[in-house]
Amino acid sequence: MFRKRPEGCHFFTNHKKQILLDSSPKNLLPLISPYPFTRKSLMVQPKNTLSKGKVSFWQKSAADLFSELSSSQDGLTTKQCEVSYGIYGANTLEVSDKKNALISFFRRFQNPLVLLLLISCVLVALIGEIQNALLISIIILSSTLTDFIQEQKATSIAELLKKRVKMKAWVFRDHKKQEIMTEQLVPGDLIELSAGDLVPADGYLLNAKDFFVDQSSITGESFPVQKEPSNNLQEEKTSTEVLHVVLMGSSVISGWARALVCKTGPQTLLSSLTKTLNTDRLPTPFLQSMNEFGMFLIKLTFILILSIIAINLYLSRPWVDTFLFAVALGIGMTPEFLPMIISVSLAHGGNRLAKKDIITKRLSSIYALGRMDVLCTDKTGTLTEAHIRLNQATNSDGSQSDQVFFLGYLNSHFESCLKSPMDMAILEHKTSDVGLWTKIDEIPFNSAHRRASVLLDNEKERLLILKGPLEDVLRVCPYVHDEKTNTTQKLDEETRNKIISAFLSLSEDGLRTLGVGFKYVPRSQTQISANDEEKLIFAGLLSFSDNPRQDARGAIQLLSKDGIQLKVITGDNEHVTRHLCRELNVPVQGLLLGHEIESLTDQQLKILVEKTTLFCRVTPDQKGRIIRLLKDNGHVVGFLGDGINDVSALQTADVGISVKNAVDIAKEAAHFILLKRSLSVLHQGVLEGRRTFSNILKYIMMGTSSNLGNMISMVGAFIFLPFLPMLPVQILLNNLLYDLSEIAIPFDHVDGEQLLSPSKWDISFIRHFMLVLGPLSSFFDFCLFYILLVFLKADASLFQTSWFLGSLATQILVIFLIRTKGNPFKSRPHPYLVFSSLGALAAGICLPWSSLSSLFGLKALPLPFLTVVLTLTGLYLFFAELLKRDFYRRIESHKRKFL
Repeated sequence: MFRKRPEGCHFFTNHKKQILLDSSPKNLLPLISPYPFTRKSLMVQPKNTLSKGKVSFWQKSAADLFSELSSSQDGLTTKQCEVSYGIYGANTLEVSDKKNALISFFRRFQNPLVLLLLISCVLVALIGEIQNALLISIIILSSTLTDFIQEQKATSIAELLKKRVKMKAWVFRDHKKQEIMTEQLVPGDLIELSAGDLVPADGYLLNAKDFFVDQSSITGESFPVQKEPSNNLQEEKTSTEVLHVVLMGSSVISGWARALVCKTGPQTLLSSLTKTLNTDRLPTPFLQSMNEFGMFLIKLTFILILSIIAINLYLSRPWVDTFLFAVALGIGMTPEFLPMIISVSLAHGGNRLAKKDIITKRLSSIYALGRMDVLCTDKTGTLTEAHIRLNQATNSDGSQSDQVFFLGYLNSHFESCLKSPMDMAILEHKTSDVGLWTKIDEIPFNSAHRRASVLLDNEKERLLILKGPLEDVLRVCPYVHDEKTNTTQKLDEETRNKIISAFLSLSEDGLRTLGVGFKYVPRSQTQISANDEEKLIFAGLLSFSDNPRQDARGAIQLLSKDGIQLKVITGDNEHVTRHLCRELNVPVQGLLLGHEIESLTDQQLKILVEKTTLFCRVTPDQKGRIIRLLKDNGHVVGFLGDGINDVSALQTADVGISVKNAVDIAKEAAHFILLKRSLSVLHQGVLEGRRTFSNILKYIMMGTSSNLGNMISMVGAFIFLPFLPMLPVQILLNNLLYDLSEIAIPFDHVDGEQLLSPSKWDISFIRHFMLVLGPLSSFFDFCLFYILLVFLKADASLFQTSWFLGSLATQILVIFLIRTKGNPFKSRPHPYLVFSSLGALAAGICLPWSSLSSLFGLKALPLPFLTVVLTLTGLYLFFAELLKRDFYRRIESHKRKFL
């Protein structure tokens, strides 16, 4: 376990074993949790969970646990698992969907305006207006149900997407090792864990080798802990303190282990923490902006209501009618469907992304994907095919060497940690006989210890074999092996330069390299530490090829064309990376190496990241630092990674992107999972993010402009008319039909022009658009009022019906203008939007001539009235199009002025 460390260096120990780690805590893996916790909420030590008279599973022996759980060293049978699953249920922390749905429905009645309207209904009923109260209640319920149903559909889509990226675990069942979904685990299962895995349940360690676990998601302790089997009963310790227990939610840093599952789902320690800690995710900047915007509109609405009530008191008008009118107007002015439109748009966007092989783990992140203007990525598997092949094994003279290959093969074969693509390339190149060799100990590769060492024995000699980046290997190799004479010589400057020259030549040809070193140790030595990695003999180089992806060049050009900068952040050397960029025609503006980054202050690096395309030989914490500074410069940054060392960067980025075959903790840290590892797929995802936001913006632009116009018109008419300009029930009906007409906006087509640059939420743009289109709507309302009162001598009923139809027509039809910056006749809307809009409008127009007209206080309009309404609606749409085009023309002119 970790102990208090001296200043400047950190060790973790296991009896005599010491492994040197980097001296900076920032190099350790950050909090990794597959569950929606905030980091702050989990920085606590759980209370002692031992209860009097009850023996916890970690206090028992493995034999007792096997007996209690009816399990064995071979695991469970399928039949046993089915029985246990029926008893314990799914291995998940999620609560009942039905309960959530019920709560979600009733929460809609917590809306202050809805509550106010319900109170108004009660008041109307008390004074005998039962019919009006019933109508208002029906409309409120219809609106609420529509919102609820649409959001439930959106939630269902989100849940289906999550299921496609559920974690899997290796388990022993029916006497064989197999991979299953983690939710299918039951107590008694025998699981295998290795580096990069998330621990799927609370378990009892049976076997382990160099097994280090990050428990920070449970305890808040930032240092990894070495876990190992034990036969000692821990009577006074909690499950977080004993070393032979692994806990759900923690992550495996290195090594290998086999554990017996003892607690699943609601029975785990993590589940008990969720009941006492704040588990809400922080809202994304997009949702925060939407919430703030919604509150701004609600405040304006309340001001309107108070103004109308104040005017009523001053003019001594009937307070009941005025109160109902003010409240109904408040509901009509508020974009209460905005949350539903956002939810449905994001869910539809997530569904479309899934069809493009991108799984969205958090729907609100789709907006950030559309806003992304900088993409940081490693090169392996993204710019290259990720099919790494061993090209050659050469000795210090540059000659082909079977001995160097065999040493590398032994090292890769006996590594117990997560094998790298280069390890797999070595093992797949050809099979070597390792039957005489056994592993005694190892030092696994990690971001601080950039070498992998194994201690092996073949009953004749004991050998320490090390491989890693050439510079790290040469640093500990003062000797070199001469294959021609089969002797060991001192590594002189001439030989060193020759090796480095060979390395540079290979790198410039695009080949990645690893150095291999070894030394003989006494057979009595049973453990190795970082101190043993010295005075080694340099054996030679292993070189690997990884061809550029065929689709990468075109995808990079498309990303650049659509306003996204590409920055390559890699641990590989600069020569290989430059060669790849030349192959893909990626323009390289600047290059920074890891040691140069380390020497720069944040202020200096903040300037240089803007001018730099390649970041090479970087460490995991440097990846996160680069991304953080890009964000500080105002960029929306995406990061594409798949390894343990990418987790910090994935969490720091606005858009964390991983791939389906990434390690578990990388997939959990990401916002999106690519089912196909391709920049072309990602480019399609970016366009979908922009499309989703554009549709949300349509509703906001239309709603704010029409609401502002209605607000001005309503207040003006209320002051000067001797009757209500529109009955409360008419306002509510108008609002309901209008909202129903816009349900299909999330499915609408988007003009290609709107996809050419990153999306951006700009409140000033919305405000200016609202101030342009809103007053125009009011102007034509006042024109209608004047004609109705002066020329047509309309009574209250005809006036209210005329304005009801005129207001409904202008609000609904203007969407066909606002949905595009260009000519509305050249930009085709989605059929769903045409059907929902024209259907709602047709229903509204037919009402005055239907048998339901009296329920809503509507009256069939004579031809002159109908002609005026239609004419003014057409004129409004004509001038609205002119103003829209002028608005966008001035916006473009303003942009060009500052370019």
